[in-house]
Amino acid sequence: MKAAVLYSGGKDSSFMAVMLKRLGLDVELCTANFGVYDSYVPAGKSAEALGFNHKVLELDFGILDKTCDMIMRDGFPNDGIKFIHEAVIDEVAERYDIIADGTRRDDRTPKLNVNQIRSLEDRKDVQYINLDSFGHKSIRLITSNLFEISHEKSNKDNSSDYEVEIRTLIDEKGGNSLDIFPEHYQTRVIGYKK
Repeated sequence: MKAAVLYSGGKDSSFMAVMLKRLGLDVELCTANFGVYDSYVPAGKSAEALGFNHKVLELDFGILDKTCDMIMRDGFPNDGIKFIHEAVIDEVAERYDIIADGTRRDDRTPKLNVNQIRSLEDRKDVQYINLDSFGHKSIRLITSNLFEISHEKSNKDNSSDYEVEIRTLIDEKGGNSLDIFPEHYQTRVIGYKK
């Protein structure tokens, strides 16, 4: 069975990929892209450093456009990020038997609830796996012993999550993404611990 891990290059999705590979699954790391910015490049580097195949999922610009309109209207990213994540998962479910991501127990968004997971699995005849039993402290403990991780101020050249293209498009539409997304630090996996 082939498993797609929605991949940002961060420690959570990297941990998910390693777990699934250890279970004997054929794992492909997938990064969504909507054609606004080559945000998948950092994830590709992380995937290569870990020895995984990386695939860029070229998705419909309309999904990103609607996401940005929602976020600009709300002045807050949560509903838009949730919308884009659900749309990406639905698209990936058309291509793979198993879909996984690095969402954890304490994540607020993006995150599918139990009913959404059941619906996805029933509608698309897929399996969905996340890190819901792990909190951020457990992930930090595990991944700090497993991976070399860089910690940098988030920017569009060191991250491959949805936020990169969302910020870019909001700014292109005349909005100010810094008013919506506060500055923060980003982690990215750069290899295994030796």
